[in-house]
Amino acid sequence: MRYKRFPLGGLWTNGYLFWDEGGEAFFVDPGGDATEVLEFIRGHGLNLRAVLLTHGHLDHIVGVRDLQPLVGGEVYISGGDADMLRRPSEAMQTALRMRCEGLADFHEVAEGMTLAVGAFRIEVMETPGHTPGGVCYLIRDGEERVLISGDTLFAQSVGRTDLPGGEPSRLDDSLRKLSKLPDSLLVLPGHGPETTIGKERQHNPFWPV
Repeated sequence: MRYKRFPLGGLWTNGYLFWDEGGEAFFVDPGGDATEVLEFIRGHGLNLRAVLLTHGHLDHIVGVRDLQPLVGGEVYISGGDADMLRRPSEAMQTALRMRCEGLADFHEVAEGMTLAVGAFRIEVMETPGHTPGGVCYLIRDGEERVLISGDTLFAQSVGRTDLPGGEPSRLDDSLRKLSKLPDSLLVLPGHGPETTIGKERQHNPFWPV
């Protein structure tokens, strides 16, 4: 599976570019200036078809405007976080010293939906708790699979629940859902290093018993 991680913005949010053999591509969570991403796309002759968002926090959406000219309305976020994309929080913009213009042209995703980009099939898993509408994306390319976990699951940690819309009990339920995935599954989180479901089952203090 071809992908490249781009740490973007002041919080070094992990954005991920995926592309198949034919150059069909999508990007997950552009959390800062996406100039480097655009240069890579153009330099490798890729066709960016979609932008996927795991949730609506500013440090995961602020670079959408940089990529939107390539994808038009093919931007995807859960219905639960859609208003965060339409009207980004002024308080968060001030706190993070980021400016983010709202977006009106996008699609809402929900549990069980499958998106297709080139050879990829992308299953939506609703995993609220960090935000009301947080999702993970289970990406398949042939027999290969990888999980984009956003801020639901990190290596040996989880997303915070003390921000507006966060709910610890819902995050616990989301982790229980992820615990049903196979140990060998690679996890690409929104911040920090990659991990696997098996490593988190063994070492994550927040993992459900």
